[in-house]
Amino acid sequence: MIPVTIKNLVFSYPQGRNNILDNVNMKISGGGISAITGTSGSGKTTLCYCICGIIPHIYSGKISGEVLLFGKPIKDMDLAKIATKIGIVFQEPDTQLFSPTVEDEVAFGPENLCLSRDEIGKRIKSSLNIVGMENKRYEHTSHLSGGEKQLIAIASVLALDPRILILDEVMSGIDKAGRMRIKQAILNLKDSGRSIMLVTHDMDDLDIADSMFELKDGKLLSLAYK
Repeated sequence: MIPVTIKNLVFSYPQGRNNILDNVNMKISGGGISAITGTSGSGKTTLCYCICGIIPHIYSGKISGEVLLFGKPIKDMDLAKIATKIGIVFQEPDTQLFSPTVEDEVAFGPENLCLSRDEIGKRIKSSLNIVGMENKRYEHTSHLSGGEKQLIAIASVLALDPRILILDEVMSGIDKAGRMRIKQAILNLKDSGRSIMLVTHDMDDLDIADSMFELKDGKLLSLAYK
């Protein structure tokens, strides 16, 4: 079953005069990296919100069309259920990290799922291993670099074991070494069978993408790539 299917999606915010998303159609297949690019304000983050259920469950607006998550309309699913199937990581890791240590941060999601201690331990180890941060497990999050914080933000989402991951400008403002580590983590996620949606305005981030789209004037355009 296709992880994400978007059909004729139209959306505008309550005070918006124009549709920020205008008849968007897209499929995110399993085990691949789909990149979405576009200028600032083109609607990339809004599209992310629609795919992960933040719209319409948290933010409202005028919406039509549908987003299907493994064949089910996302508007009919609760956020707790959605979070176990699809995860999202945003641009600023400092707004997503709030626990004192890396271990505490990665454990937070599984603890809220009321999983066993053994299962939580397994998920911490697995998530940190995928992003190459197992050696930082007991570090204080404030001692990490920007790239390392972003990797921990990714690991925290992975601990919920979603099959789909949305990465919204996660390499913005990260130095070259940090970007290389994040790219390797994304490739590891692909190898694990997860579906990745990489949202970026930087063309240098697209070398790991399997397919590429551009949001322009509310339209999603498929671009020839590779």
